[in-house]
Amino acid sequence: MASLFTGFMTDTWVAATMVAVVAGVVGFFVVLRGSSFVAHAIPHGSFGGAAGAALLVGVDGTILGISGTIAGLFVFAVAGALGIGWLGRRGRHDVATALSLVMMLGLGFLFLSWSGQYADALYSLLFGEVFGIPASDLLPMAVLGLLCVVGIASLFRPLMLSSVLPEVGEARGVRAGWVETGFLMVVALATTMTVPVVGVLLMFSLMLGPAAASRSVTSNPRAALAMSVGIAVLTVWIGIVLSYASNWPLGFFVGVSGAVWFVAGRAWAWRRRIRGVPLAA
Repeated sequence: MASLFTGFMTDTWVAATMVAVVAGVVGFFVVLRGSSFVAHAIPHGSFGGAAGAALLVGVDGTILGISGTIAGLFVFAVAGALGIGWLGRRGRHDVATALSLVMMLGLGFLFLSWSGQYADALYSLLFGEVFGIPASDLLPMAVLGLLCVVGIASLFRPLMLSSVLPEVGEARGVRAGWVETGFLMVVALATTMTVPVVGVLLMFSLMLGPAAASRSVTSNPRAALAMSVGIAVLTVWIGIVLSYASNWPLGFFVGVSGAVWFVAGRAWAWRRRIRGVPLAA
């Protein structure tokens, strides 16, 4: 087991822990706001940015000193977030999200068709490469993660009001459109840092499973937020150990764990409900 904490595994633990913290924080508000479709669309759409970056500089290339993959993910994630925010103000939010997703995926497939030699490396973004994270990516990931946490902290009160009591928030001057745009930008930043580690598909599970479970256990927002982060960190830590020991993909353990946490949370809430015990405040 000593090798679990030596060499390249040190970078694995650091990257996975940062990703889990951000996923737990952002995922709490994704669940609270009922924005699971957005949390699904932005990561999937950002995949096209990685494909475009590979076409320009190659999989291992850099853009302004930053990994091309991260730069491409960032550009498409932000573009997708802004597109969803802008179109959502002019029509149905789910339609705007779907159209933005389809457009970004279409561009991604076009870029892949032009850079077929990078297809295998780009497809790995679907399921993550936690054991192959280069040390040079840790600093950009840390900066993006810090921006996500700071963004959520600065938006905490208006996010809570617009999510739970939108009428009260509007009466107190909370501009729901600007709050939504700010939150979408945080999701875009979270996407940029989490996708290279857990992948497009598993980032969705890591955001929703722990957050949904915590919401089933307590109605206290701060306690639920802390619990969401704790469950997300525990999920990736257990996943790393099991993946390393079994040689099974980390994505399998993260995906299954997300569903297990959700079911466990619902079972806990159901048990308390039939016993007449309210959720912990």
